[in-house]
Amino acid sequence: MTEQRGGRMRPEGRIRQEPAARARGGVPRQEGATVSETPVEAGKPDDVRRALALLNAAGARIGNSLDLEKTARELLDVAVPQFCDLASVDLYETVLTGEEPSPVGGGEAGGRLRRVASASSVGGVGGVGGVGEGPYPDTVPLGAVHRFAFESAHAAALRTARVQRVDPPPAGPPGAGLPFGLVVHSTLAVPMVARDRVLGLAQFSRAQGSEPFGERDAALAAELAARAAVCIDNARLYRREHERALILQRSLLPPGDPEAAGLDIACRYRPGTAATEVGGDWFDVIELPGHRTALVVGDVMGRGLRAAVTMGELRTAVRTLALLDLEPAEVLERLDEIARGLGGSPYRRRGASPERSAELAEVYLATCVYAVYDPVSRRCTFANAGHVPPVLVEPPGGPGGGGEQPLLLDVRGGVPLGVGGEPFEQTDVELPDGALLALYTDGLVESRGQSLDEGLRRLRGALRDADRPLEDVCDRVFASVEPRHGDDDIALLLARVQGLPRSAVGDWRLAPEARSVARARDLACDQLADWHLDALVDTTELLVSELVTNALRHGDGEIRLRLLLDRTLVCEVWDAGLVQPRRRRARETDEGGRGLQLVDLLSTAWGSRRTPRGKAVWFELPLPHDGGPKPPDTVDALLDAYPAL
Repeated sequence: MTEQRGGRMRPEGRIRQEPAARARGGVPRQEGATVSETPVEAGKPDDVRRALALLNAAGARIGNSLDLEKTARELLDVAVPQFCDLASVDLYETVLTGEEPSPVGGGEAGGRLRRVASASSVGGVGGVGGVGEGPYPDTVPLGAVHRFAFESAHAAALRTARVQRVDPPPAGPPGAGLPFGLVVHSTLAVPMVARDRVLGLAQFSRAQGSEPFGERDAALAAELAARAAVCIDNARLYRREHERALILQRSLLPPGDPEAAGLDIACRYRPGTAATEVGGDWFDVIELPGHRTALVVGDVMGRGLRAAVTMGELRTAVRTLALLDLEPAEVLERLDEIARGLGGSPYRRRGASPERSAELAEVYLATCVYAVYDPVSRRCTFANAGHVPPVLVEPPGGPGGGGEQPLLLDVRGGVPLGVGGEPFEQTDVELPDGALLALYTDGLVESRGQSLDEGLRRLRGALRDADRPLEDVCDRVFASVEPRHGDDDIALLLARVQGLPRSAVGDWRLAPEARSVARARDLACDQLADWHLDALVDTTELLVSELVTNALRHGDGEIRLRLLLDRTLVCEVWDAGLVQPRRRRARETDEGGRGLQLVDLLSTAWGSRRTPRGKAVWFELPLPHDGGPKPPDTVDALLDAYPAL
C-alpha cells in the first residue's frame, strides 16, 4: 500500500516523523559513527518496527563482498526508497587506493573524494542521474572526483565526524529540479567512520512529498553509514594486501619473455578475478651451463600475501638449486625439505609443548614441475611434484602423429612439495625441432564451473596447429578459457624447440697426455676460424690451454673438449675427476695457481658442473657482434695475474 502525500506516491514503510521531531529539527551530537540516541529508542511502535527492519536489512545486505564500490551500492540499495528518495556515497581517493585514511579531525576534510555510488527513486537529477540542474544540492556525476567547500555542511561533517543537516538550495525556475516539479527539501550529510578514521561521506535526501529528516532519522542514518563504513574499511584493508601481494608476485616473475639457447619462449601470467586474493603461481626460465635451460612452473597452495611470500622463497630456492646443476629430481627433493622447513614443523620445535608446537606449525604445500632442456642432445628431463602434466605438440611428421593431437606427457606426478616421505622420479623425453612444450598451472584448466578433464581437453584443442607465433598461441589458449576463468591465478609458459644445429657444436675427445694441450688449442682455433670469430681466437686459445692442463694435472680419464655457439660462445672441458675446481689467489712468488684466475679475468662467466662420469669446467665469452662487453685484453690480464712480469 502507498499513500499520496504532497503530489507524489510515498512508498509504504517510510518512517513517519512525529510533529515534535519535525519541530525540533535538530541533529543529535555524534562522535565518530556512534550517536547519542539509537534510532529505535523512542517513537511510535510502527516507526520502531520499521527502523528495526531497516537495520536488519542493512545487516543482511551490506558487506557481502570485499569490494568497496559494491559495498557502497549495497548501502544505497537499503536506504532508497525505504529511508530516503536520493542518496550518494563519496569516498576519499586514499581509501580507494588502500591507503590509511586520516583520523577524525586529522585535516583531510578538504581532500579529494570520488563519487562511487548514487541512487534515486524519483528519476534522474544532477548528482544522481548525471543530467540536468535544479534545486538539488548536489550535481556531482557518478565517478567524478571533487572536493567540498570548506564552509559547507559536508566538509563540517567530514571534519567533526558528526551528522550535519544541509540547508536546501533556493528554489529554481518553474519546471526545474525533480520530475513532477518536485524539489529536495531535506538532506543529511553523514560521515562514514571506522576505527576513528573518516572514510568518506554519505548523503541522504528527501524530496517534496516526504517528511523532512528528524533527530531519529539522523541517528538511523548514522547507524547505516557506520555499518557500511566498517565493511568498506575491511574491503580497503583487503585491497591493500591484495595489491601488495600482486606487486610482490609480479616483481618475482621474469620480465618479458626470457631468452634461452635452442628455445623460443613466451610467458603469460594472469591473476584471479579482482574480488579474490592473489595466489602463489610462478614460472621461471633459468640459464644453465652448456647452453641448457631449466623451465619451472609452480603453484603454492593458499592465497593472499602469505602465498605470494612463500612463492618468492621457493622461487629463490629453485634458482639457487638450479645453479648447483643438480638433477631435476634432486632439485625437487631439496625443495621439498625447504618447503617443510618454512612451516616450522613440530619436530623442529624442541622444548616446546605439543600444543605450542602444533600452533606454531604451518603447512606450506606447493606443486611444481621442473624441466631441464639440452639443445645439443634435444633431450628434456622432467621431474614433477604433484603438478598438472606438461603438454607436447609435435611438429608435422613427428613420431606422435605430426601434431594432430597434443600429447599429455607421461611424467610421474609425485607428491606436492612440503609433504615429504616420497622420492621424486624423473623422465627423459626427446623433443624434436619444431615441437611445442606447454607448462601451466591448474587455474588454466580447472575451475568451479569446469572439471580438470574438460579443461585439459580445451587446452589441447587450443594448442592444435601451434606452428603460429607463440604470442598468437598464448592468445588462443587464454581465449579458450576466458569465459570460464575463475578465482585462481593462471601461469602459462610455452617453449618451441629449435635446438643447436650440428654446425654450431664442436666436440672432440682427447687422450690424457701432455700433447693434448697443443691439440686442444689447434682444434679450438680452427673451429673459431670456421665460425668467423677471429676476434676470440687469442682469448679462447689461452683459456682452453689452461683448462686442459688442469684436467691433466688434477682430473682423471679421457678429456673431452666442446665448443657451443649460440648467443654466446661456451667452451667446456670434461674429465672423469670428481673434485670440483676452486679458484685461489696466488702469491707473487708462486710459479703456478693462476690458471683459474686467468679464466675469471678473461671470461664473462665460468664454473663447473657435474656430469654422469665426472665434471665439466666451462667458460663463456660474448660474441664480437653481440654488442655486449668486450673481453679484457689478454696481455693486460696476464700482467694482472703475473705482476712480477
